[in-house]
Amino acid sequence: MLFFYQYQDSFMRYVWNIIFFFTFTSLFGQSPLEQQLLQYMDAQAEVNDFSGTVLVSKGDAILLRKAYGFADLEWNTETVIDTKYSLASVSKQFTAVAILQLAEKRLLSLEDRLHKYYPRAPKGEQISIEMLLTHTSGVSDDVEELFSSNTALSPDEVVAQIMEKPLLFEPGSQTAYSNTGYYLLATIIEKVSKETYAAYFRKHLFQAAGMLNSGVSSNDSIVVKMAKAYYHKNGVLVKNPFSNWKYNIGLDGVYSTVDDLHRWNEHLFNRNTLLSAASKEKMFTAYHGEDFGYGVLVDPFYSHDHHLIGHDGGFYGTQTSLNKYPDDEVFVTVLSNNQSPAYLLAYGLAAIVFGKAVELPYKHVKVSIDPSIYDKYVGSYGGVKIYQKEEKLYYSEYGIELIPESTTKFFRVDDPNRTVTFIESDNAKVDQIILTKAGVKEIKTRD
Repeated sequence: MLFFYQYQDSFMRYVWNIIFFFTFTSLFGQSPLEQQLLQYMDAQAEVNDFSGTVLVSKGDAILLRKAYGFADLEWNTETVIDTKYSLASVSKQFTAVAILQLAEKRLLSLEDRLHKYYPRAPKGEQISIEMLLTHTSGVSDDVEELFSSNTALSPDEVVAQIMEKPLLFEPGSQTAYSNTGYYLLATIIEKVSKETYAAYFRKHLFQAAGMLNSGVSSNDSIVVKMAKAYYHKNGVLVKNPFSNWKYNIGLDGVYSTVDDLHRWNEHLFNRNTLLSAASKEKMFTAYHGEDFGYGVLVDPFYSHDHHLIGHDGGFYGTQTSLNKYPDDEVFVTVLSNNQSPAYLLAYGLAAIVFGKAVELPYKHVKVSIDPSIYDKYVGSYGGVKIYQKEEKLYYSEYGIELIPESTTKFFRVDDPNRTVTFIESDNAKVDQIILTKAGVKEIKTRD
């Protein structure tokens, strides 16, 4: 019996040594940058209930790869790293790649006019495929309103309704984001390739890039490990309403995982597996003085002054972000299913990678202060207007109320994680404000 207890004691010490070793390795084997990224996302999950998966890489190194929250709230199914998410508008870059592949095969031309495929299209002889790709076609953006949950229309009837809509402007004269334009691109892919949108993607995109956990959503397919989506309504999470995937393709429709998107990053951005260098140059160029490339944004305002190619997506709880900083070899993707602001979290994660000071999220609590101090806060700071009305302080022309958490720091009523701090100079005048978005600080000086 004594031998048994000695053996048991030795065995338990061995087990605890193993546990300690792996705990020590996981915690202290990380670089300071990896620890910062992990701490940031852990806090987003703890404070702001982030649900989803995230992956950050630099060069060949994975800096952060983790799952949070629940894929299915009704069954309390926790998210895992290979949980699949609808990508919403991140799908547009897949559509653009497919179009460019068909152009490389000379099955279509980017200069082809819409009337070649749809003779009834209004001013279809003026609208090129490239205009559809760059949101300069003038085609209206009513696809979600008309077709997202409609089950009575056939694809031909959907196109017929699109063709009945007047153009927003002369083709090529302006820019206006058009989901409908990308739906038309999806139908052109099917016409030219003689394959369904889903079949073409499976063969020429997903298999080519080794993306075995990606696909195109349908109304009846059973997709293993697919996350359900939830959005906020009257302060509580509710289920995503029905989406008719017959019509939500081109603009939306792709589902994937963070690991598969990392493979997409490798094959699209780092290699010429999917497209030639010449085609990628076209895709990653900003057109018409805007930041629209083909299915991507090029150097948008939130780029941290680094070269950025990416896109965000959002639709009834689904929030997604895919960002590639080619010059820095940095890739950031965030996928969420509970309306967590993936685009802001990706912005914060990139800031950490680039060495910026980023504030961790915390619970914002309203305090009572004397509104008479608001007089010295009113003004314009780098184009940001702060004004007072009925003893309340407001942000910008949109009338967003600022809630005090101290005498100098306020949070926005629409998003507590976006704050405004007023900075007094030596003469007690307020000359600057600090705007904080996803923990990233920006200083604005009074105009």
